[in-house]
Amino acid sequence: MRIRRPLVATMALSMTAGVATLAVTAGSASADRGTRWTNRYPVSVDIKTPAHGDNAGAAGASWFVDLDIDYPGGPTGLRRAGFTGPQLTGPAGHANIPPAPGSFSTGKDDHLPGLVVLTSTTNSTIAGFSGPGTNLANLFNITGVTNRTAKETEIWDTWIVGAAIAGQNVDTTLTVAVVGDLNHNGIYDDAPDVVPDINHDGRIDGRDLKTMGLASNVETVRFHINGQGL
Repeated sequence: MRIRRPLVATMALSMTAGVATLAVTAGSASADRGTRWTNRYPVSVDIKTPAHGDNAGAAGASWFVDLDIDYPGGPTGLRRAGFTGPQLTGPAGHANIPPAPGSFSTGKDDHLPGLVVLTSTTNSTIAGFSGPGTNLANLFNITGVTNRTAKETEIWDTWIVGAAIAGQNVDTTLTVAVVGDLNHNGIYDDAPDVVPDINHDGRIDGRDLKTMGLASNVETVRFHINGQGL
């Protein structure tokens, strides 16, 4: 586990198709090199922000998700994670351009294809969004490798939300996990674009992910999305 110092560097903000994202080039993190391995899962997910009970954002936007994900270590760790390279991406002119290109949309992340990120209040009124089952992983802006050892391959992943895609002045639950190697190709690359209500309980949450099959713990955070403007 690492404790991240405040983010530093440049920011860029733009809006397209009703969705905006603020891309931040992160500074270096301080080095608490511990891990969160358990006997049950080969991958460990930790949500650094938001925290439980936070009142985050402004007018439903300007909040962000920061993840620390630990995959198995060793020389094959990045390949097993499905990591295809660092990314700095976002909407419009920021999408899929050098020096660290990445696609920008809902669904499976092309740089970390086993990751699933959900909010319980994701709406379906914006094109490309399908309600709470929408995998938001491919909206993440910054992805990079923060530590590689024989025991862990640590990847940090950050998303700054530029539109009220999960509502405003509303309580929501953020759910994050890494899907297991469902196709048995040795790579965690089987996240769906949309998570269905597998257990038919009227909710899409960690129970559905567990039924699907996971490589990691399910991490959840309950917080409030602030509706007050700037």
